[in-house]
Amino acid sequence: MAEEFEVDTDDLERRMKGAMDSLRHEFGTLRTGRASASMVEPVMVDAYGSPTPINQIGTINVPEPRMVTINIWDKGLVSRAEKAIRDSGLGINPQTNGTIIMLPIPELNEERRRELTKVAAQYAENARVAIRNVRRDGMDQIKKGKTAGMSEDDQKFWETEVQELTNKMIAAVDGALEAKQAEIMQV
Repeated sequence: MAEEFEVDTDDLERRMKGAMDSLRHEFGTLRTGRASASMVEPVMVDAYGSPTPINQIGTINVPEPRMVTINIWDKGLVSRAEKAIRDSGLGINPQTNGTIIMLPIPELNEERRRELTKVAAQYAENARVAIRNVRRDGMDQIKKGKTAGMSEDDQKFWETEVQELTNKMIAAVDGALEAKQAEIMQV
């Protein structure tokens, strides 16, 4: 008799949740017209000879809903940080006051909001692709089990389990995308 074969659905679920976490992080970097410390996290500053995340050269604060401030610890890095913010594509014009860089968040116009919803949709599609790749890995495990003597009933059971997990995660991506797009379009 063939030995019992199991698909590691916990591992598949963990990897799919990793794609969701990555999506949430990417959504956090999108500007929605409100100030958020996470929107400047992807900015890299050329500090001490290597690209360094901006949150490692200063303190990021959100003192009011439409303002982000960054208190740079090393005076010599203020101009580099300011240049990195300008070049980052955030669409924000930094203002410097000593070692403090202020980022006033402008009101988003309708065209920019639509562009941001398209970017959010692209992030969501990347997450769906990652989830489908994990699903494919699970299906490959099932195929290996079939060649190792897995019964057809077991094969169908595991295929259904993997597909249900995939459907659940893709629904979560779709829900997160709808919420983010609504947040972006909110005036």
